[in-house]
Amino acid sequence: MSIRPDTLPTDPAALTEMVLALDAENEKLRLAMQTLKEMIFGKRSERLAVIVAEQLALELDDLASDVTLPVPANDDAPAAQSLGKPRKKARRNIGALPKHLPRCEQVIEPDTTACPCCRGLLHRIGEDVSEVLDVIPAILRVLRTIRPKYACRGCTDGVVQAKVQPRLIEGGMASTTLVAHVVVSKFAWYLPLYRQVQILAGHGIQLDRATLAGWVKRAAWWLKSLYELQLRTIQASPRLFCDETPMPVLDPGRHRPRTCQFWAHATDDRPWGGPSPPAVAYVFAGGRGTNEIAGQLTDFSGILQVDGYAAYKALARGHGGTIRLAFCLAHARRKFVEVYKTTQSPFAHEVIERLQAVYAIEAEIRGSSAEQRLAARRTRTAPLMEALKARLSSMLDQLFSQSPLAGAINYTLNHWDGLTLFLDDGRVEVDTNTVERSMRPIAMGRRNSLFSGSEGGAESWAILASLVNTAKLHELDPQAYLADVLERIVSGRTRSHQLHELLAWNWKATRELNAPVAA
Repeated sequence: MSIRPDTLPTDPAALTEMVLALDAENEKLRLAMQTLKEMIFGKRSERLAVIVAEQLALELDDLASDVTLPVPANDDAPAAQSLGKPRKKARRNIGALPKHLPRCEQVIEPDTTACPCCRGLLHRIGEDVSEVLDVIPAILRVLRTIRPKYACRGCTDGVVQAKVQPRLIEGGMASTTLVAHVVVSKFAWYLPLYRQVQILAGHGIQLDRATLAGWVKRAAWWLKSLYELQLRTIQASPRLFCDETPMPVLDPGRHRPRTCQFWAHATDDRPWGGPSPPAVAYVFAGGRGTNEIAGQLTDFSGILQVDGYAAYKALARGHGGTIRLAFCLAHARRKFVEVYKTTQSPFAHEVIERLQAVYAIEAEIRGSSAEQRLAARRTRTAPLMEALKARLSSMLDQLFSQSPLAGAINYTLNHWDGLTLFLDDGRVEVDTNTVERSMRPIAMGRRNSLFSGSEGGAESWAILASLVNTAKLHELDPQAYLADVLERIVSGRTRSHQLHELLAWNWKATRELNAPVAA
């Protein structure tokens, strides 16, 4: 609404109130504009050195050239690292290719082996060898299964023939390996089915996308019991990471997708050498309310590492103290990063540096036992956190309650008990990056596929993505793992009471145990 001179109040108090209101509105619009500029042109990194350098580039009206950058504060580098220390060299595979790859030799002989002087026969005195990495593109083939029939010429009865082997898709045209390839391409490497159809067409195979979708659904059906076992194993851990992300699902009645949710449950005790292997299981649900997460964690008791979402708080209240929430320090820091990016607040910069010191200590003690981590946290980290809390409390009284910086401080102080739970338990991580990293494959697959075609398709997505991404956490070849697991289940070689052998960490251990025997 435009302001006209004849509409301005004549009372000085009213004019003062109007000016203050307009100033507050302008500040809000300026922050919104700066936030949009960050979203479009800024980087997503939360490292302090990147943030500061980026802000200098974005401030188009400030052409000062004598600005001094602060000392970098990277979460993955110790704070006490000397500035003069040479940078670690990048890991490059120069000089030798992996030994486990098969070697295909080609010998290049000279045009003639006769001596140019006396025309005598030359003798081989040595050789020069060079290696390059080569690839054999995917080859489609037809796998013919022949079952000979045998009968006795002297008898009239008794035809002998091998039994038909069970197939993943009875009467179908796809082998187990091909179905595993389609599944891994979609859920491990984020290749949508319509692109796989185009790739197959390049090989002269004309298939409909619905055919591949049927293969994926059938594979999920075979693997559902293994997925449920993996989910139960994860939820049996006394420490569990949990997070959620939207999953659009096509709703034919509405002619547009509706927003459902993928909930991720993850464990990883590698930072302190604990018993729980790295694993993730996704659960599809229609919403992200308390009822959904409560239904998934009905029997869970222990420490739940989450962000500050209200559903987790309601879940903990409903369990009468059997669930303790450990909140994510990275989420609290992110709010100060956002404030610094938009307002260049010196106090936000200070908080980020203080939290960097905490992360530097965590980097030093990563890999130590839980007892050693707890001792280091109590002697080194606890004083830093107490000083930070005092600084936040003192600054809050000086701020306007609706300012973004006040919001970041209030969030941190309101979640302080959960944010500092890691000071009382060496097994607890300072953030939820473990499960957030496991959410990235879902986000990338969602970005390429846009949505799931149905709720059944979303459930298949959760099943297959859980198994494939857990295999990747264990540095397994997802194609080899999934093809072997499907073959064992379909053929009946692995019974229902033996499914634990097919969990990624057990499968890897068995393979490593049998590797010397096979060699």
